[in-house]
Amino acid sequence: MAVLADSDTRWKWGALTASRIVPGFGSGVQADPVVPVLDGYLLRGRATPTPRQLAEVGVHADSLREVTAVEFLRAMTRESYDVLVLALVGGGVQAVLHGLKRVWEGRADRPVVVTGYVGVVYEKLADGLLLRHGADLVLANSRQDAERFRAVYDGVGADSSSVTEVALPFLGGAAYTGEHDPYTVVFAAQPSVPESRKDRTYLLNRLVRHARLHPEREVLLKLRSQPGEHTTHIEELPYQKLVQRLDPPANFRLVYGNMGEVLDRTDLLVTVSSTAALEALHRRVPTVVLSDLGVREALGNHHFVGSGCLASWDQLDAGHRPAPDEEWVARQGVAAGGTPSGGGSYATAFDAARERIAKLLERPGGLPPLTPWYTPATAPGYLPGILARHHLGPDGSPLPGAPASDRDPGPVRQIVRRAARGAYRHGVQRVAPVIRRMGEL
Repeated sequence: MAVLADSDTRWKWGALTASRIVPGFGSGVQADPVVPVLDGYLLRGRATPTPRQLAEVGVHADSLREVTAVEFLRAMTRESYDVLVLALVGGGVQAVLHGLKRVWEGRADRPVVVTGYVGVVYEKLADGLLLRHGADLVLANSRQDAERFRAVYDGVGADSSSVTEVALPFLGGAAYTGEHDPYTVVFAAQPSVPESRKDRTYLLNRLVRHARLHPEREVLLKLRSQPGEHTTHIEELPYQKLVQRLDPPANFRLVYGNMGEVLDRTDLLVTVSSTAALEALHRRVPTVVLSDLGVREALGNHHFVGSGCLASWDQLDAGHRPAPDEEWVARQGVAAGGTPSGGGSYATAFDAARERIAKLLERPGGLPPLTPWYTPATAPGYLPGILARHHLGPDGSPLPGAPASDRDPGPVRQIVRRAARGAYRHGVQRVAPVIRRMGEL
């Protein structure tokens, strides 16, 4: 099996999804004693993960290399896989689907192509879904998402049979059993939510204030990336720089690391709309989705309306403990069956996907050509631009002048990368005394 990803979080989602959907894995006894090989491909771009980010994800791959879209398509003419997971932004999925359709013309023994979303789908629902149409399986992380996905496809006359309900592949870990010593509050930061300096400074000030009000607690700011690194979303104003203006108390710390490891000692998870909230809810960790900046689509916290988790910093400072709505939680595919440690229905959440893939692989005569809903006929003013960004023409073929290899980023990108490294260097030096490693938790 193979995974093509364009960021650290999508690599994590794609690799873990691949391991769960391969027939014979995930529930019960393994049917095939031979462990499938996982080949990873990282799409070269602004969010290509660094070695540190890859190590933090903690997913093993038998091989891993950076590629451009054109380089990846060339590799697909040589390699043979049963399953291919596209863990990309919507435009990247659409471009690769058209490129694969082209390179696999006349080939019936192609892989089963799978795609989906890393977490909560709270914006650009129709746009993102139609850009993913054409894959054999479009995974929905919950019952609610599956219903919405099918409605969008049916509404435009696209085949909705590819929509397959699963769950987020990175849920799990030990269930929360009670308060730690010291009681630990974790704020899960997001790279682009909120965006403005004013709002991000407000959240940081309130977190520091909470630490001062509760000196007996440990208050952690969980960061996604170190200065100079990029994630799925662009972070214009990293908290590492904003904290330079403050004098936080000794019980306030900045941390990195695997979210699951952080949750192992979390007593209260606070966020604006991070997928970390779903991870925490799955483990029954008390979870708050902040309402301080409003409940708005632009923030993504509107997704949590009805969850019972919305609250403000004023309420948290006063000792508020949220109580999640069980029906809402169940519709999100988390804490399924009331057994967040891995039992109940979560253990079988990927069975339907495995069964569908097995049937496709056994299909007499092989698989039909990929058929994305977007074509030069249905979207003549939209699709060509999406393909061109990945150096592909309207028919999915490489355009003249496409980069010769994944090691040829081009002069403009080289200049941008040098400028970005320089812009962050000063911030790294100044923040260093404040940041501590996960090993110090």
